[in-house]
Amino acid sequence: MADLSENIYIAAIMVLLPLAAAMVVTQQNPYHALVIRGILGAVAALVYALFGAADVALTEALVGTMLSITLYAIAVRSSMSMRLGVMMPETVVDTEDPHPTPDLLPAPLLSALRSPLRKYHLRLDLVPYPTAQALYRALQDREIHAVYGPLLAEPMTCQLQVRVKRLYELLQGAIPPELTRVVHVSVPPTSPNPAP
Repeated sequence: MADLSENIYIAAIMVLLPLAAAMVVTQQNPYHALVIRGILGAVAALVYALFGAADVALTEALVGTMLSITLYAIAVRSSMSMRLGVMMPETVVDTEDPHPTPDLLPAPLLSALRSPLRKYHLRLDLVPYPTAQALYRALQDREIHAVYGPLLAEPMTCQLQVRVKRLYELLQGAIPPELTRVVHVSVPPTSPNPAP
């Protein structure tokens, strides 16, 4: 009787493997997929330990679960953001607040930008630049994905210029035209060895 109940527990744990694997594959949010991948690795390590493969269980726990989850988390964190270059406004330093936090974008535009990005689990990172030339140089050097700032030809007109085609497609219909115009700009690839 004890053998039968032991087999039922092992069978129940083994059913968790394909269930957890299916959940990892179907997740939309990459952070949820990371958590479920950790659960999948822990269940696999448990199954290996139950079948007497302690060395494989230890390897799965250390490498398959802990190390891979850490590396995936770093990769997801660094790749799931849109870097938007903006002009640093001239601010007056208040005597009570020596480090003012200037509003880099109008609140309605900021909200309109974050809404479509949130659907794809992307963060919006605002990167301030002191001049329009520095802003557009950063776009040319591919330090940022997009810029919101004055046009060099028309300094009184601001628009959102996006160099990544997929981000442009996401933002084009989502940003109301009364807030700003969204345009796609092509940035030529820079050669690793510039000509003298």
